[in-house]
Amino acid sequence: MNGDEQLLNGRVYGHDHDDPHPGPLPHRTYATLIGGPLDGLLLDITGWRPEEIDDGVALATELGQFPGGRSLYDPRPGEPRSAGPGVSCRFFYSGDTP
Repeated sequence: MNGDEQLLNGRVYGHDHDDPHPGPLPHRTYATLIGGPLDGLLLDITGWRPEEIDDGVALATELGQFPGGRSLYDPRPGEPRSAGPGVSCRFFYSGDTP
């Protein structure tokens, strides 16, 4: 599967599974979430500054170790990033927090 097919098959974090259009939009930029309870989802990072991406995210989820808590995802140092629309980087699971 090439990158475009993978992008089209992903579901965007924050969209319900029964949303009629849960997938990515072609003009938006996304990070792929790797590992943990949100593995495989895309996170819309359109408009994020590089330092915001470097900080990673704490995403609300009922699926983590602490229901109603947050799962932590961070980029890896030196991980390649691309500019522009589509999947530009990956965030890796690093744990859960209440």
